[in-house]
Amino acid sequence: MDVPAPSSERQSATIWVTALAAFWLASAVGGLYITWAYENGPGVAATAGPQWPGDTSLIAANDRPTLVFLAHPQCTCTSASLGELAEALARAKQLPKTYVVFLKPSSMPDGWEKTELWHAAESLPNATIVRDEDGREAERFGSVTSGTTLLYGANGALLFNGGITGSRGHAGDNAGRASIVDLLNHVSPVTTATNVFGCALFAAKKS
Repeated sequence: MDVPAPSSERQSATIWVTALAAFWLASAVGGLYITWAYENGPGVAATAGPQWPGDTSLIAANDRPTLVFLAHPQCTCTSASLGELAEALARAKQLPKTYVVFLKPSSMPDGWEKTELWHAAESLPNATIVRDEDGREAERFGSVTSGTTLLYGANGALLFNGGITGSRGHAGDNAGRASIVDLLNHVSPVTTATNVFGCALFAAKKS
């Protein structure tokens, strides 16, 4: 005949099961929060000046707007931004002169930058794809986050600075894309600056 376990042992087992369940729940919630914070945490905004930079090797159009999209070729988040750029250009009545500028560190071999993102950018209408050696052009435009989108008027004035996705790696309606479309269609934009969601173009510098 089995002897029932003492009450204290049953209570101890219950406490351990409850503690393990609480730990699992806390871990799950913590993991979801980290994922949410990553997807919704914006990158550093560009410090672009109010006018087209005079030291850039890119040539702005003087008869229509010029759009500059700066990207890290290895950033998976940037795929959504390129998709949104394609959507914005498809909705524009006037196509801007478009540059898609991909970072290429000198420490990386030739061809490192020619990822699927590069090939996706090649399908954009009226776009020039640029290999940016050591991020010199990104620095001239004050960009440090992949997916930064800058739109300049025909007079060289900065019209828009920001990102064109609503969160990291997620496509869909958002204020950035809507503003680009409005500006290209000569409509007052929703905003002229938005958060940019993407990978850092440059490694953090040690102090």
